[in-house]
Amino acid sequence: MSAPDRLTAQLDPATAALLTVECQRGVVGEDAALPELAHQARSSGALERIALLTTVAHRAGVQVLHAVAERRPDGRGAGRNARLFRAAERLPVRQLTGSPAVRVAEPIPVADQDLVLRRLHGLSPLAGTEADALLRNLGVRTLVITGVSANVAIPNAVFDAVNLGYTAVVPADAVAGVPAAYTRALLRHTLALVATVTTAAEVRARWER
Repeated sequence: MSAPDRLTAQLDPATAALLTVECQRGVVGEDAALPELAHQARSSGALERIALLTTVAHRAGVQVLHAVAERRPDGRGAGRNARLFRAAERLPVRQLTGSPAVRVAEPIPVADQDLVLRRLHGLSPLAGTEADALLRNLGVRTLVITGVSANVAIPNAVFDAVNLGYTAVVPADAVAGVPAAYTRALLRHTLALVATVTTAAEVRARWER
């Protein structure tokens, strides 16, 4: 099977799902906790491409999942076993449950049929969450992974998807991290070894047919 035909098969709307990772106001919004990451996600066009992919997925009947990272105001259940977690406690914008910071960021549309997966711990939207069971119940075999950050959550999501038996598809221009050069290196030298790395336009083209 040729590469284009393989991508078409992987992106069958009946068995594919679109995952947006941490595309929430407190991460990629105008007043985000990490301004450099938010700026990269917006200025690179990644956020706009994710929004367009989401719209096309809705039209094509592709299941959409939005993975949101948050913590309780009292911190119960949150990890402190990584430098990143401890630093997040001191940021001026915190991803608190029920706050505007954990709402899916504009301009990404959220439809009634979308699933919003909220996690209180860990680095991955898949490990330790109900995502795997939900995806299997929906008959999903391919996960299209978008969002932030290429530094932490995106590689975690890709590796976990592959370890759980899913085919991972990563639109390279619909993920972001800092610095931008690191994101390009990660895609080329790491994620391309375990996932189908493509573009948002190629994914949209399959779903718009």
